[in-house]
Amino acid sequence: MSDSLLQVSGLSMRFGGLLAVDSVAFDVKRDEVFAIIGPNGAGKTTVFNCVGGFYKPTAGDVVMDGKPINGLPSHKVAQHGLVRTFQNVRLFKQLTVLENLLVAQHTQVENRLLPGLLKLKSYRKSEADALDRSAQWLDFMGLREFANREAGNLPYGHQRRLEIARCMITKPRLLMLDEPAAGLNPQEKRELQGLIDTLRRDFGVAVLLIEHDMGLVMGVSDRILVMEHGKPITTGKPDDVRNDPRVIKAYLGEE
Repeated sequence: MSDSLLQVSGLSMRFGGLLAVDSVAFDVKRDEVFAIIGPNGAGKTTVFNCVGGFYKPTAGDVVMDGKPINGLPSHKVAQHGLVRTFQNVRLFKQLTVLENLLVAQHTQVENRLLPGLLKLKSYRKSEADALDRSAQWLDFMGLREFANREAGNLPYGHQRRLEIARCMITKPRLLMLDEPAAGLNPQEKRELQGLIDTLRRDFGVAVLLIEHDMGLVMGVSDRILVMEHGKPITTGKPDDVRNDPRVIKAYLGEE
């Protein structure tokens, strides 16, 4: 079994005459936190969208645990154990917190018509199991008291935690976080770093992260890919990346 859970090679994405991503390559190891950073417009989110199935890449390969997934739609990618959050929280805001977690389990519960109509034992057990899993994640995320509140009425930091819970309840092997610290206060950012560490350690999930908050990136990542103008600059451990002249130039420029 390969040490790499996700392998991306030669990834390119062209929008008409614009080459937004040019020959990006990286891998994410099992139980690893891997971050992609770079200035605005570096192509980070485009890479995310190609890996997650929202874009079909112009060229390149995306392989999840030995199986090619490039070009698959996002719901098919999720079936391979790769799920994601978004820079702008995308919850079902008119549903309750609990209902958001129940909806996320639609592929895991008994959904055949006849058992549902007849309320057969298999259907009732499936429903009960889904409620139990939801309650466990509400407790884990500190959201139990908000279970019956509409998700759109939660404080922003709680919405972030709910979005991550909604991903984790599907039992992913790779969790993609798109700027999860955006809009969080310093205390919430510290809690987010602890949460990412816990998810990796206790649930064995690998994390692929896009983030502008360098404190969070440097504190939580095992390795970092730096991009500029759609191209990779370097990949390495946080200390190596922090001191790389090419990275300093990309962020700060040069005289």
